Amino acid sequence: MNKRSLAAVSACALGALALTACGSGGGSTASADKDVTLKLVAADYGDKASNSSASYWKDVADRFTAANPKIKVDVQVINWNDIDSQVKTMIQSGNVPDVLQTGGYADKVADNLLYRADEVLSEPTRTNLIDSFAKAGEVDGKPYGIPFVASARAFFYNKALFAQAGITEAPKSWDDVKAAAEKIKAAVPGVTPYALPLGSEEAQGESLIWELGNAGGLTDPKGAYTLNSQANIDAFTWLKTNLVAPGLTYANPATTDRKTAFADFAAGKAAMLNGHPSLIQMSKDGKVDYGVAPIPGKAGALKSTLGVADWMMAFKGPGHKEQVRAFLDFAYAKENTLKFDELYNLMPVTEDTLKDMTGSGKHPDLEPFFALLPNAAFYPLGDTAWDAVSAEIKKSGGTAVNDPAKVLGELQKKAEAAVSDK
Repeated sequence: MNKRSLAAVSACALGALALTACGSGGGSTASADKDVTLKLVAADYGDKASNSSASYWKDVADRFTAANPKIKVDVQVINWNDIDSQVKTMIQSGNVPDVLQTGGYADKVADNLLYRADEVLSEPTRTNLIDSFAKAGEVDGKPYGIPFVASARAFFYNKALFAQAGITEAPKSWDDVKAAAEKIKAAVPGVTPYALPLGSEEAQGESLIWELGNAGGLTDPKGAYTLNSQANIDAFTWLKTNLVAPGLTYANPATTDRKTAFADFAAGKAAMLNGHPSLIQMSKDGKVDYGVAPIPGKAGALKSTLGVADWMMAFKGPGHKEQVRAFLDFAYAKENTLKFDELYNLMPVTEDTLKDMTGSGKHPDLEPFFALLPNAAFYPLGDTAWDAVSAEIKKSGGTAVNDPAKVLGELQKKAEAAVSDK
């Protein structure tokens, strides 16, 4: 990991932001006599109005404009269910944002829409990115996706409900999950034993977790899609037979989103699920006595988990490269990244914020996730077909729990078509 002095970041991002001092190698600067309004579109990480990401970004934008009166920032925050489709509409209509923060970037690279990261980040900001995440933002060796936040998935369980059902330890295998769910259903009526969210919000994430549990996954070692591998089909068949059919999860997981599952767990209405760090604060707010453990796999606890990075990117169309660089240098200052990561209990992608979070002693609840992340499996982020494939999985992937071979077979054909079209 690169560790450089952050003095230049502080000078460029937190002070008066003299734009002529913060340019990248090309030395280009923002026009001093032209008022510009940047359009920022960002995903909403909040689960209610009071913690919507809109408040965070408005604060960042207001402070940035106070330091740069000629650059205003128009903020639009969109929920995760709708952001992909709305951004697609923006692009098709020629109304592209200057800056987009969402879950994927590669399809925009394929359409030649984005600035390279080194064109819109100053060198101090670039070298402050954790290397592994910066590398994950590359397409054909060139940086386009700018990592924004990271998380890993782990297994959450309600200790009180487990105790009521006579369960003394976290499940390690799928059979353990089934046995625990059966005990909870018998002992605690009205509680969902296992919250399985395969709805459109994040079907690709929950699906991959279960596929990894059976040594499956999205691609083979060479990067070719293997959505309908036998391992994946068997994983969904196990879910159908052992959790869905016996009524140990939601009646229709394919229409149940992660937001619902998290809310149920935080309200004590679900006993266990796969979750990411934002569920920690939700559980505390709901006064749930929770535990965190490695994700159960078919044969035992997984050594690898799903790692997720969300991304920032800058569009070339509006032509505001220098102003975007100034804004991103500001947004990636530790003052801002630390605030966002702590607000949603996410893991940082910058060196200075990582050092702060691991050294302050304020985040012992994140230690299990920090431990899991080095062995995490990621989506095929650098594949320019991935966003299209991911969108198809979101639309119909959850229905594989009803007819595994058919649904995964159809998805495989769509993935192959997306690859041939790129």
